[in-house]
Amino acid sequence: MNRNSNAYTFIFAIVMVLVVASVLAFTATSLQPIQNENVRQEKMQNILRTVGVEVERAEAKENFDKYIKQEIALRADGTADESVDAFKVDLAKELKRPVDKQIYPLYVAEVEGEKYYIIPLRGSGLWDAIWGYISLKDDVNTVKGVVFDHKGETTGLGGEITKAWFQQRFEDEKIFDSAGNLVGVSVVKGYGGGNDKDDNAVDAISGATITGDGVTNMISERLKHYLPYFEEQTDMKVAVK
Repeated sequence: MNRNSNAYTFIFAIVMVLVVASVLAFTATSLQPIQNENVRQEKMQNILRTVGVEVERAEAKENFDKYIKQEIALRADGTADESVDAFKVDLAKELKRPVDKQIYPLYVAEVEGEKYYIIPLRGSGLWDAIWGYISLKDDVNTVKGVVFDHKGETTGLGGEITKAWFQQRFEDEKIFDSAGNLVGVSVVKGYGGGNDKDDNAVDAISGATITGDGVTNMISERLKHYLPYFEEQTDMKVAVK
């Protein structure tokens, strides 16, 4: 075939595209198990961070098994579904299902003799999904810690929800108000409450009102689904606001 012909150029281009596509597909398939394991380990790290356990990724599995005593997949009525692996529940998919059909993962941790309940979160920010975890102390009211992440919030604005200085604001905040209503923790623009841990609010990030509202809504919306379980496990008598 004439190497200077259009036909040769066209065929050569097709062959090269197929070769490159095959190499990329093979590489992606080969790396998938490693990528999946990295995601698993990062998830374990984030869950542990909410209860004050900071570990390297390589140590995540060992410490997760050490501190997480239960992984429970809850139905909407607060009962456990033993057929579901709580760790594998994908909240992005669950949120597309009717509320009464969703599965609600719960992790029970024990650190230095203290018990904590860790709840996965997912909601919407300004541009895309936001998610994270919130841990509650044994009173099921006081926040031990939080971890937040996002898909596409603006760097320096909404993206600041991933920063330690913002997440630390939630520590020791209460999720129930003085009347026993579940209100979560609100991210409030122009907050003037100082270090008040009983007002169910923290200071917002300047210039990130919509992302802050997303965090507020995400916390209260997810937490309310766990009330049936907590009421069954404790003597809680609360209203849901």
